[in-house]
Amino acid sequence: MSTPRNLNVVVTGGSGPSGIAAARALHDAGHTVFTVGSDGPRIEAAAAEAGSGVTPLVCDLASMAEVRSLHAAITARAGKVDGVIHLVGGWRGAKGIADQSDEDWDFLERSAITTVRNVTRVFYEDLTASGTGRFALVSSTAVGSPTAAAASYVAVKAAAEAWTLAVADGFRRDQSATGAIGATGGPEEQRSAAVIFVVKALVDAGMRAKSPERSFPGFTDVDELAAAAVGLFATPAAELNGRRLLLSR
Repeated sequence: MSTPRNLNVVVTGGSGPSGIAAARALHDAGHTVFTVGSDGPRIEAAAAEAGSGVTPLVCDLASMAEVRSLHAAITARAGKVDGVIHLVGGWRGAKGIADQSDEDWDFLERSAITTVRNVTRVFYEDLTASGTGRFALVSSTAVGSPTAAAASYVAVKAAAEAWTLAVADGFRRDQSATGAIGATGGPEEQRSAAVIFVVKALVDAGMRAKSPERSFPGFTDVDELAAAAVGLFATPAAELNGRRLLLSR
């Protein structure tokens, strides 16, 4: 499959190092990139660092009304969206089970689950209609080996993964022999895919500069994550849909 160019791709959680790296890589690959954050000055600075053609947009992704407005703004400017790289996250931990706080749960649920639900529900039709629709979520290896200290964090990550796999099932049903029928009367080719990038943790140049003595074993560089995001659009959807792709070393 050749690498398509000039797709409309949205990077959510674009203010951090991973968002900047992803937006830059997608822009350099020839795509129209919209990078989204909740803080205006931060997302504008991130977009400028990612590339002069990257468009910053402000949105609280935990608000369905704001996500709908975000979608309307993007489609009015560029048309339907072909890809969403979802990098919204956050970490809260504790000592064990008993001290897992409601405040931490509310924060994690809002950032890790509510944002995924809102974004996929609003952009789903665009991604299904696209010839190269892609949705990618970043999750953690901790989902496979939960600890008491990380109970809330791992629980919301597992829920976000389950939701993403359900999106993949939606794509499969809409574009397979058991789902929609194409104009020729036969099953449609699988065009859209939802995937999960699994990492232990992410590392960037700033982290390495602050701790030059550390080797960050098992961490995934944000540039590696960005390259994987670009590669999604050059890989057949049928090979990707519903997969958990391990990026940790």
